[in-house]
Amino acid sequence: MKRLISWAFESTAKRFVHWNLQGKGNPRIAPSSFNLCCGRRAFASGSGDYREILRNGLSDLKLDDAVGLFGDMVKSRPFPSIIEFNKLLSTIAKMNKFDVVISLGEKMQNLGISHDLYTYNILINCFCRRSQLSLALAILGKMMKLGHDPDIVTLNSLLNGFCHGNRITHAVSLVGQMVEMGFQPDTVTFNTLIHGFFLRNKASEAVALVDQMVVKGCQPTLVTYGVVVNGLCKRGDIDLALNLLRKMEQGKIEADVVIYSTVIDSLCKYKHLDDALNLFNEMEKKGIRANVVTYNSLISCLCNYGSWNDASQLLRDMIDRKINPDVVTFNALIDAFVKEGKLLEAEKLYEEMIKRSIDPSIVTFNSLINGFCMHDRLNEAKQMFSLMVSKDCLPNVVTYNTLINGFCKCKRVKDGMQLFREMSQMGLVGNTITYNTLIQGFFQAGDCDYAQMVFKQMVSDRVPASLMTYNILLDGLCNYGKLETALVIFKDMQKSEMELNIITYTTMIDGMCKAGKVGEAWDLFCNLGLKGLKPNVVTYTTMISGLCRKSLMQEADALFRKMKEDGILPNSGTYNTLIRAHLRDGDKAASVELIKEMRSCGFAGDASTFGLVTNMLHDGRLDKSFLDMLS
Repeated sequence: MKRLISWAFESTAKRFVHWNLQGKGNPRIAPSSFNLCCGRRAFASGSGDYREILRNGLSDLKLDDAVGLFGDMVKSRPFPSIIEFNKLLSTIAKMNKFDVVISLGEKMQNLGISHDLYTYNILINCFCRRSQLSLALAILGKMMKLGHDPDIVTLNSLLNGFCHGNRITHAVSLVGQMVEMGFQPDTVTFNTLIHGFFLRNKASEAVALVDQMVVKGCQPTLVTYGVVVNGLCKRGDIDLALNLLRKMEQGKIEADVVIYSTVIDSLCKYKHLDDALNLFNEMEKKGIRANVVTYNSLISCLCNYGSWNDASQLLRDMIDRKINPDVVTFNALIDAFVKEGKLLEAEKLYEEMIKRSIDPSIVTFNSLINGFCMHDRLNEAKQMFSLMVSKDCLPNVVTYNTLINGFCKCKRVKDGMQLFREMSQMGLVGNTITYNTLIQGFFQAGDCDYAQMVFKQMVSDRVPASLMTYNILLDGLCNYGKLETALVIFKDMQKSEMELNIITYTTMIDGMCKAGKVGEAWDLFCNLGLKGLKPNVVTYTTMISGLCRKSLMQEADALFRKMKEDGILPNSGTYNTLIRAHLRDGDKAASVELIKEMRSCGFAGDASTFGLVTNMLHDGRLDKSFLDMLS
């Protein structure tokens, strides 16, 4: 016991213990914000009424009423027993109002109401839950000086404080001292320590502790296994979680729906759908009734796999079993249907939600708005936006980004910009996606200057530009013939720590080729390997197109061959680019060979190729058989 007393006074605790150890006052955390005896309405009219309230139970008590009740109790003479004060403090602690409990405890001592072990335990727990471990240790030192020996509850509270304070070594040491003092660690002790191990990413130690519990004669409970399974699943250690599930069966502890649901959810998140369904069937055979959480995990996973029929069947099963689907269930289905372009089904599900009096969440509205925008139904998207506002469901950045993207896609970029201004007026700050959408929208609408202005505003607002931002900017500038501006930005990017990708280089190669700087484009292409990048089909096609523009057909054909040697399969664009170039060059034979190869690969002539061939037919340079072959 002496060792624990000295330990309680170690480190920062020493600074607090000298405060009124003789019995007056607790260490303060802040001046009390509660005027407990005046200035607040009394909970009961008579001084004796508090006893009746305590007898009737405090489970439904609200905070204001609890503080009012305390005021009545301290006015009563004689004072109520410490047991009755402890009941009230414990009730307030369960509300997670730890600062209030500490203030009331301080008031009690100021009034001469002595604390007992139970009071000190409540206070120590509150300090630990507030991550004020030094003050909790100070209280421990004080109570022991006053003759109150700690019990297992005291030590478990401190253990929890150490675990949540990232002091797992001290936590393990405390358990050792508990044993030396003659305390038998209970399931709360082990569960707390296991949780602490997971907080420090020590999964193996947590699992090993379950085995140690059995050795020490403390049988792990369902809660213990629940803590370990939850910790393992959060880390993605699904195999370990499943092994633990089997170990529970061997120990004749039946896993409940919470543990099964946790493992099923983890299997779904890591795309092990078959294993998740097998485990679901296993729990059903064991008579463990699945709940809405179990179904939500499976339905969401099935939707992600595009298994609409199976997801719909699970929804029907839920309803047949009188398990009411909640907003999470509907959100998963609506979002999945929207992403698959099944907007009609999504709308029907929304109507079903309303019929069932399930309030749509911001996720529901965002999914539907996205669906309307994907189908260019912008008026309905705006109506849905207005509806969510009318239901006090405030739009977030995702909502605005979705709508802005919808307007920009339909070349209504000014409407998108108006939404951006409205967003700012609502106090929402646009993110990288917002600015990327607007920059690209203005480029696509042909307003290069405004696109650059939006980028400047992005920099001014200190919104971080991503690689995608720069790729959009470079592509827009190159498409509008502003290669020199693009090159300045490109060189700055190369000097920065930003890791450029093949899209960046392909964009610049394309810009250079369009500006007639095929030599510079070729140099950039040849240096890709030095940058650790491998050209893709778009890069090759872009460079081939550039060479064809300069009538460098031998070089273009050589690059085409190298492309295939490097394992990059040509696409429709590659073939059509070369076919047109050879036709313009008068090399019909080469064009015929390319057409045959293209057709054998499953590609056909595009509009530009057909246009060129038709023109050449009219002026007699080609005959009709060539067009038939192309078709």
